[in-house]
Amino acid sequence: MSMEKSQASLVPHQIIWPFILLTSLFAWWGLANNMTDTLLAAFKRIMSMSDSKTALIQVVCYGAGYGLLALPAAIYIKKYTYKSGVLLGLGLYALGAVLFYPAKLTANYYYFLGAIWILFGGLSILETAANPYIIAMGPEETGTRRLNLAQSFNPLGSIMGVMISKMFILSKLNTASAEERAAMSTQELQHIQTGELNAVTMTYVMVGLILVITWVLILVNKNMPRSAEAGGPLDLGPTFKRLVRNRHYMWGVVAQFFYVGAQIGVWSFTIRYVMQELNLNELALTSGKTAEDMAATYYMAALILFAGSRFICTWLMRYITPANLLTALSGLAAVLTALVIYAGGHVGVYALVGISGCMSLMFPTIFGLACRGLGEDTKLGGSGLIMAIMGGAVLTQVQGFMSDKTGSINLAYWVPLAAFLVIGYYGAVACRKDLAVPKK
Repeated sequence: MSMEKSQASLVPHQIIWPFILLTSLFAWWGLANNMTDTLLAAFKRIMSMSDSKTALIQVVCYGAGYGLLALPAAIYIKKYTYKSGVLLGLGLYALGAVLFYPAKLTANYYYFLGAIWILFGGLSILETAANPYIIAMGPEETGTRRLNLAQSFNPLGSIMGVMISKMFILSKLNTASAEERAAMSTQELQHIQTGELNAVTMTYVMVGLILVITWVLILVNKNMPRSAEAGGPLDLGPTFKRLVRNRHYMWGVVAQFFYVGAQIGVWSFTIRYVMQELNLNELALTSGKTAEDMAATYYMAALILFAGSRFICTWLMRYITPANLLTALSGLAAVLTALVIYAGGHVGVYALVGISGCMSLMFPTIFGLACRGLGEDTKLGGSGLIMAIMGGAVLTQVQGFMSDKTGSINLAYWVPLAAFLVIGYYGAVACRKDLAVPKK
């Protein structure tokens, strides 16, 4: 097959512009996800909180946000269109970002959590619409590759998110430690916290205003593929029964739950791990920078590797089946995570960065493999795979508790290691089973 024919089958030429427009959304939610990851380190310093309390951010994002709203989003999309779902999700995303401003006026951590919940509720709807929409835009046999291509732009947004956080949030944090803050007067502490919270707030508000422009561009576009987004009868009961009886699909949901838990756990505590293993708190005393700002450089390196690896994996899928590639990289991720736990130092930090290269293909590949053969059930089936994102809330909270209880962020990385083993089983065994739904 020629290169031109291969590209045409991957993204039909008549829907290039709608494909580009939808692909841009993958970058936007990557930006939100990774800006929020850095909030754990920011709020830990600003409000002197424990790892488990800062991990509430991820509980709100991936539990209350993705976990609760993915199914209602799928029902909405099923009744109306993919485009309407995209507009609803993007609108809530922008609203949540702007609501950081009233949250700042209260200086209350839980008000910020409320704004984050609305933001991530929007992302839940956005992903529930966009992921299966990309798959439906062309031939089913190239659906997994097409989704990997679109998802390749997600880490570019992630890199933007970390750069924005590093420049406008982490670099603005006061270097005073929790002990030093505890010794300050109430007035002095409030002065410091006001400046720090203002940096967080204005960064999110600016992102929200830019999102409004994207929302308008999608609203006025009249060339979205109609065949892929036509609504239909809900038939929720029969659809759920078919999905639950589909072993291949259900194992995909399980694998997705553990993957997102692993990804969020790896990234959420990267800054903490690097600060500890490279003694950045001591180096920060003479550098004029905060330890969080210095550690964010390694986080950004992980995201750059993640982005590059996703493009490479999309190309490799022309020669290696997605299931085989998923299995191999899951095994390598488990080995690298073991080095993070037991090697430490520079070796542990480099291994931690390397894990991102392995994770790059996992979400879209699991999504694409699980959606094979679902047909019209893909709309609701996609919601189950998005609801599985709540693994980011559950496993990250477990990881935070392990860190607090053991006093070791290293040992807490056993949580993502176990998750990679589950993903490896899906790629090696579960997704290769008979895909037929059992007869009544």
